[in-house]
Amino acid sequence: MLASVLRSVASAAQWQVRSLHRTSTALSDKLFVHRNTPENNPDTPFEFTKENLKLAQTIIGNYPKGHETAAVIPLLDLAQRQHGWVPISVMHAVADMLKMPRMRVYEVATFYTMFNREPVGKYHIQICTTSPCMLGGVGSDVILEAIKNKLGIKVGQTTKDNMFTLSEVECLGACVNAPMVAINDNYYEDLTVKDMDDILNELKAGKTPKPGPRSGQDWRFASEPKGGLTSLKEPPTGPGFGVRKDL
Repeated sequence: MLASVLRSVASAAQWQVRSLHRTSTALSDKLFVHRNTPENNPDTPFEFTKENLKLAQTIIGNYPKGHETAAVIPLLDLAQRQHGWVPISVMHAVADMLKMPRMRVYEVATFYTMFNREPVGKYHIQICTTSPCMLGGVGSDVILEAIKNKLGIKVGQTTKDNMFTLSEVECLGACVNAPMVAINDNYYEDLTVKDMDDILNELKAGKTPKPGPRSGQDWRFASEPKGGLTSLKEPPTGPGFGVRKDL
């Protein structure tokens, strides 16, 4: 009887054994921790220009006394626009200006992907490859390949002349105009391969391509349907429409 009980327990235990599975590690393309390099260390030269220093003081003045640290994001953005990226010396300068612990600035700069903690080219191309852009229009895959072939670089790389850096990013909020890319502050939407080639050619020639929708949807003005408006076709009604006359 004892042997029978033991066999039953062993059998039950066998069915309750759970295999441990380990998912593949999701690797970020940037380290959250800082490692000193020749171009990125506490001694990397940086200070605001006179014009930007005045602008920084104006930005800080927008916040109530005692809450000046809330200006950390706009100051980091201002510094990046001046320096081109955000080395650790920039973080230190912002922390000292706001009289806040440097660690607090590190936390902000490493959280927001808008801050480039490594050098980027003059034109930072950020292509969205999430679902709407992957499926919309010609799809982001062919646009990404067109950029790679045109510039001879892969995602995360910069051209040898430091003109272009290519990054693959999450949704940029222009889903209805997919596929699209952001180049510095400008959005280029409704892209075709020819559109992308034309944009890169203009940038190489020192020109600024007109931002906004391109030929993928017949150069529409914004996000309106390709076949024309399907609603809101009539002028808006005036004040009091639908309200009882006796009120």
